[in-house]
Amino acid sequence: MGFETIAKSESELWVRYADLFPVRKHLIYLNHAAVTPLCRPAAEAMARLSADAMEYGSLHYDEWLAAYEGLRVAAARLMGATRDEIALVKNTSEGISTVALGIDWRAGDKIVAFREEFPSNYYPWKRLEETGLRVEWLSYTDPLDRIDEACRGARLLAISFVQYLSGYRAPVEAIGEICQRRGCLFLVDAIQGLGAFPLDVRRAHVDALAADGHKWMMGPEGCAVLFVSQALQDAVRPVEFGWTTVAGYNDYASRDMALRRDAGRYECGTLNTVGCYGLRAAIEMIVGIGVEAIGAAVQGLGDRIAEGVQAKGYEVLGQRTADTGAGIVSFRKAGMDSNEIVERLRKERVTAAARQGWVRSSPHFYISPGEIERFLELLP
Repeated sequence: MGFETIAKSESELWVRYADLFPVRKHLIYLNHAAVTPLCRPAAEAMARLSADAMEYGSLHYDEWLAAYEGLRVAAARLMGATRDEIALVKNTSEGISTVALGIDWRAGDKIVAFREEFPSNYYPWKRLEETGLRVEWLSYTDPLDRIDEACRGARLLAISFVQYLSGYRAPVEAIGEICQRRGCLFLVDAIQGLGAFPLDVRRAHVDALAADGHKWMMGPEGCAVLFVSQALQDAVRPVEFGWTTVAGYNDYASRDMALRRDAGRYECGTLNTVGCYGLRAAIEMIVGIGVEAIGAAVQGLGDRIAEGVQAKGYEVLGQRTADTGAGIVSFRKAGMDSNEIVERLRKERVTAAARQGWVRSSPHFYISPGEIERFLELLP
């Protein structure tokens, strides 16, 4: 891929890699928490596959298989897993639901979940609660000792790596230690942080993780990764059962339903091939640049926005620190409509999002400090 040189200075990342993000020719793009612009490596990989499929059909199918494998390997490297623990799924919701519905729940089981989560990490636990399971609902602002107490006797805790509205980056290693000590499974919705900040599933004692590629990993929509630890796989049965779920899926005449011996058991059938090409290229780019350097740059841009909007009289959602800040900064001002502010920015070719009365900004590492200043100048 040609991205093996790690950036020497986080502050120079936007200069060194600017040509990989053609969107900068047209927009100041501060909406990566919604849908990212494709990075050039992802777009070019997808274009190559599309052209090849148009001209040769499936003649080069072996290259498709290599792309699937390459994506599993790249995703595993990004999060400190092994390729046998990575399944390729459609989206974060499918990944979380695979785990939520695949566990053999017992009467009286307890789940720890968080009220402010995005629906994909709220609805599955709410549905299970309706079946009679006990869910203890916490707030992401609750201290670790409250989480520790809630995990007493719990079977699973589910939380976002980064909260989708406030941008709060959870202390996943500390929560993972609690879960391990309490014998509680630990599931992470990583879509708002994976690719922007380091996350090691081993160090954080994560048992399962799901993340779509169309936000901070800068890949396409409809292609996601699901991590299920080797130790957990036999306890999470495949809810969807298709031809690629079984170990002998290459033998179409076989009727042996023994499961694949890795996380591929959660892949129900034909994969999103063009999406896999794109996401593989995007993750390989991230790994080559260095997620630690990317995280430092994203944190700095978020800090710059938070300070700038506060100087203009806006309220920032949450308490941002070096440990809890991320790429999302949401803000508002009394008497101002967030939708009108976002539309005003759009007319000036600056993208942000209106969310629940807040203006949500979310810059990635390739955005320049000058572009942030321009954004701040345009705010009313």
